[in-house]
Amino acid sequence: MSEKPTVLFVCVHNAGRSQMAAGYLRALGGDDVEVLSAGSAPKESINPVAVEAMAEEGIDISDNTPKVLTVEAVRESDVVITMGCGDACPIFPGKRYEDWELDDPAGQGIESVRPIRDEIRSRIEALLAELLPARGVA
Repeated sequence: MSEKPTVLFVCVHNAGRSQMAAGYLRALGGDDVEVLSAGSAPKESINPVAVEAMAEEGIDISDNTPKVLTVEAVRESDVVITMGCGDACPIFPGKRYEDWELDDPAGQGIESVRPIRDEIRSRIEALLAELLPARGVA
């Protein structure tokens, strides 16, 4: 892994879970980590309820745009975290892969999205503790 680890979050639509995870990692990891997110079948825009849930945490993801998953994004990442994209994610030897089983916030109200958001935050904090052990969690 390089001095500055690169983490790629992948979900099908790149509109909810992966965007919330990327938002948390950017906010909590700061300049110590590179953050990418993509989807195997990206939507046109970010889920507005995901935007609202993150805004409650003081994190603005409203300007993010869903992106299509590319082989290059996987190749340049040290850690690839999938969230229900299944076999659509290319596999490269030597990469660290994790699959986070999280409910899809699509079509759900804020009351249902908050627990998903909170689970993502706890997983991001644990990931940061592993990737940047000398720094500690923000």
